[in-house]
Amino acid sequence: MDYQTRYAAYHAAIEAYLAGLFTQDKPYGKLFESMRYSILAGGKRIRPVLTLEFARLGGIDWHLALPYACALELVHNYSLIHDDLPCMDDDDLRRGKPTNHKVFGETMAVLAGDALQPEAFRLIAQAPELSAQSRIEAVEVLAKAAGADGMVGGQVLDTVCNVQDEENLTLLHRLKTGAMIAGAVELGCVAAEMDAQKRAQAVEYAAQLGLAFQIRDDMLDVVGDEEVFGKPIGSDREEGKVTFVDLRGLDGCARLVDECTARAKAAIADWPEHEFLFELADQMVGRTV
Repeated sequence: MDYQTRYAAYHAAIEAYLAGLFTQDKPYGKLFESMRYSILAGGKRIRPVLTLEFARLGGIDWHLALPYACALELVHNYSLIHDDLPCMDDDDLRRGKPTNHKVFGETMAVLAGDALQPEAFRLIAQAPELSAQSRIEAVEVLAKAAGADGMVGGQVLDTVCNVQDEENLTLLHRLKTGAMIAGAVELGCVAAEMDAQKRAQAVEYAAQLGLAFQIRDDMLDVVGDEEVFGKPIGSDREEGKVTFVDLRGLDGCARLVDECTARAKAAIADWPEHEFLFELADQMVGRTV
């Protein structure tokens, strides 16, 4: 199966799974509406696609890993809702659409994000046909990726700590962005009960890919097209944030992206059927959105 066909199959399955969530008729239905507004707002679904691909490479039917993949996507979307709030980045657009708080108000946006996080762990706990040990391990992986030593720690560095140097900027990106990409990959490994050596190689692929992805994001904040990018261009500079573009310049960033991508590929180069992961890496770092 070629790259586009496989990606489309993963994407369709993820969209269908997410579309089936939070559809009940409840007195607090506005909460579900707000949650669904964000989780169904589109996007490439890179993180859950990675979960499904690593589950497949681990030798299981990748459909079994859909609860893990979509659990991470719920956490990712909760983080985006909160990231866009006036107390954080104060963004009006996300994926070319008004941000959650612009549509539903700040209170509901906060609550929608609050609800998406525990619902993610419910998806894992109730995942059918995966072992209890796998589900326990998946909870630990997602909690670490999203928590104080992962995404939230990175968010603190981004919003509170006024990071100015490359060492701490790299740490910021490894936590804020890279931890969730690594978590997505590791969830696929956990679903397939992959051995420790291959799991370590998978995480190295994800760590390098996550850094390349974020550096490319910094570049797009300077040279991107807002209509294509789906969110304001130049927001980092307006907020006084130091990015890799400030430290390395656009040409230096492009070289660094290439280096990280090469290291990502090297980590899994010996795996059979690594072609999809190579193409995905190239697509991520060459993106315009």
